[in-house]
Amino acid sequence: MRIIGGTYKRRRFDVPRNFKARPTTDFAKESLFNVLSNYIDFEADRPVALDLFAGTGSITVELLSRGCQRVVCVELDRDHHAFICRILRELKADNCLPVRGDVFKFIHHSRHEEYDLIFADPPYELAELATLPDLVFGQQLLKPGGIFVLEHGRKNTFDTHPHFLEHRVYGSVNFSFFRAEAE
Repeated sequence: MRIIGGTYKRRRFDVPRNFKARPTTDFAKESLFNVLSNYIDFEADRPVALDLFAGTGSITVELLSRGCQRVVCVELDRDHHAFICRILRELKADNCLPVRGDVFKFIHHSRHEEYDLIFADPPYELAELATLPDLVFGQQLLKPGGIFVLEHGRKNTFDTHPHFLEHRVYGSVNFSFFRAEAE
């Protein structure tokens, strides 16, 4: 796993081979952050971000590297969570809260903290994947004008969702972008 931009650029971390989750490819990750840079000025805005289904922590660390003021990442798997914690210790990144828990419980029990950016990379076969945009917007997890990015497989389409912005495809990786209404 390689960090492709920002403060930690070019740092590498070896993901254990026995992990079920794989980091988002460098190509897809670089493309994702190129699109996000059209919506968010990471250095000037210093956004607060939430990474759901954090997996290996690839997106979490990329968000921190690019200047997020604070990142909360949620991962259920014990080994993946421990791996993320180890990376954060190595980077001395104290502005990240790694939460070990179920994403759906986290969303439902959120204390109404609002985020500038939410990224979710659930398993593509997850039965509840299609409900994630409604859950995020229903719980009002985004600040006005905030961005939600959902990584998914090609079976899902969200272009009729009221907050849908755009859809990008990079190989087998699909990103759907959503925006909360601005005040």
